[in-house]
Amino acid sequence: MVTQSEEKIESSFSKIIRLLRWNKPEGRLILMLPGLWAVFLAAQGKPPLALVGVIILGTLATSALGCVVNDLWDKDIDPEVERTKNRPLASRALSIKVGIVVAIISLFCAAILAFYLNPLSFWLCVAAVPVIVLYPGAKRVFPVPQLVLSIAWGFAVLISWSAVTQNLSQSTWLLWGATVLWTLGFDTVYAMSDREDDKRIGVNSSALFFGNYVALAIGVFFIGTVGLLIWLGIVTNLHIAFWISLVVASVGWAWQYLRLQKTDLPTDAYGEMFRQNVWIGFILLAGMIAESFYS
Repeated sequence: MVTQSEEKIESSFSKIIRLLRWNKPEGRLILMLPGLWAVFLAAQGKPPLALVGVIILGTLATSALGCVVNDLWDKDIDPEVERTKNRPLASRALSIKVGIVVAIISLFCAAILAFYLNPLSFWLCVAAVPVIVLYPGAKRVFPVPQLVLSIAWGFAVLISWSAVTQNLSQSTWLLWGATVLWTLGFDTVYAMSDREDDKRIGVNSSALFFGNYVALAIGVFFIGTVGLLIWLGIVTNLHIAFWISLVVASVGWAWQYLRLQKTDLPTDAYGEMFRQNVWIGFILLAGMIAESFYS
C-alpha cells in the first residue's frame, strides 16, 4: 500500500523529471548528437567507449542545467506562453529554491565528468558554462537569441573533438560551423510555434527577426550546414556511408524547407519538424560511425 508520503515523493520526482525535460527526450538527444558526431569523426569511427559514455552523461547533465536555468530566467514569462505555461516553475508546482538546488546538482555532475577530460577539453567545458547560463536572458536584449543557443550547442563539438585529439583543427571548426547553422535552422523552426506569444510579451526570437523571410532563412541555414559538411567530408576523406547519410539528411532538410512555405501550418507542425531533425542527426551519425569499417 502506497502511503501519502510516498505519493508526495513520487509526485515531486515526476515534477523534477519535467523540469529537466527528461520526459521529452528529443531535446536531450539533439544536444547529444553534435558531441557524438565529433567524437566519432575525430577518432575515425573508433572512440574509446569510456569517452563516449562521458559525453553522453555530460550531455544529460549539461542539458539538465540548461533547462533549469532557462526556467529560472523565464519563471514569469513562461506562464504567458501556451507551450510553456505548465512547466513546473512557471506553474509554481516546484519552488524556485528547488530549481536552484537541481541546477547546482546538475552543474556538479557535469563538473565531475569534465575532470575525466584533458586540460583543453576541460577548459572548453568551463567556457561553455557562461554561455549556457546567459542564453535564456538573450531573448530580452538580443534580436536573434537562437544564435547564442547555437554557439552553446557548438561547444559540444569543440569539447568532444578535443577530448580525442587534444587540439582543434580545421575539421573541428567545419563541424562546429555546421552544428551552429543546423541549430539555428531547427531552433528557428521550433520558435515559429511561439511567434504570437513572443510578440505579445515583447521577447525576441529568430522567427520574429526574419519575419516573412523566416522560411528562406531556415533554408539558407540548412544549405550552409550541408555545404560545411561537404567541405568536412572532403577535408577528412570520408567514405561512401557518410555521403549517403548526407544525401538523406539533405533531402529531409529540403522537404522541411518546402513545407515551411505553407502559411497554414498547424502549430504542432513546427514541433514535429524539430523532432524530425533528431532522426536526421542520427542518420548522419550512422554515416560517421560507419567510417570505422574503412579504417
